[in-house]
Amino acid sequence: MLKFIIALTLLSAAFFVQSKQLSINVLTQQNMQVGNVVVYLTPKNPQVSPVANKIEIMDQVNTQFLPHILAIQKDTQVRFPNSDSIKHHVYSFSKAKTFELQLYKELQADPLLFSNIGAVELGCNIHDWMLGYIFVVDTPYFGQTDSHGKVTLEVPEGEYQLDVWHPRIQDKLSALSRQVISPTESDIQVILASPLLPDVNQYEEISGEFSDYE
Repeated sequence: MLKFIIALTLLSAAFFVQSKQLSINVLTQQNMQVGNVVVYLTPKNPQVSPVANKIEIMDQVNTQFLPHILAIQKDTQVRFPNSDSIKHHVYSFSKAKTFELQLYKELQADPLLFSNIGAVELGCNIHDWMLGYIFVVDTPYFGQTDSHGKVTLEVPEGEYQLDVWHPRIQDKLSALSRQVISPTESDIQVILASPLLPDVNQYEEISGEFSDYE
């Protein structure tokens, strides 16, 4: 047992030493930072497929989804609490996940398992203006850009495919994809070729040029 613990400790230490920080900036052609973009790195040669054993939250607050965009790893469960005092009827007809939930203030629904990768668009049958997204990735190395359009990911040394996603990005996503090598590359810029789609609704009350992205 002691040998096993020592071996596990050494393995963890080796992983920590070999892990490097990789910073990604997402910008428009006008050099404006784009926040809340999902950025994910898929290993070229994954050793073991990690399993997401956690529960994330997609809430309803002031008749809006909070957060507007939730990035999760494949096989993660998502709970849909209702922090409003009114009823919501949340649904999705997306290929990655189809479901319906009638949510009451006093009744908590069981969490849902998301096992298919891709974008899941959320709506509410009662409040037509409500719009949210869950984006499912098949890698543990992901995050979302901050208000400065930047995200920093901790990844082991190796080769990865870098991809980005946001509902307002018009570029062909495969054109934005690229191969990166850690630690050879540590700072990467993703420049959007096309203008962003119009902002139909102000989803979150945060100031800034791209406030709905934060």
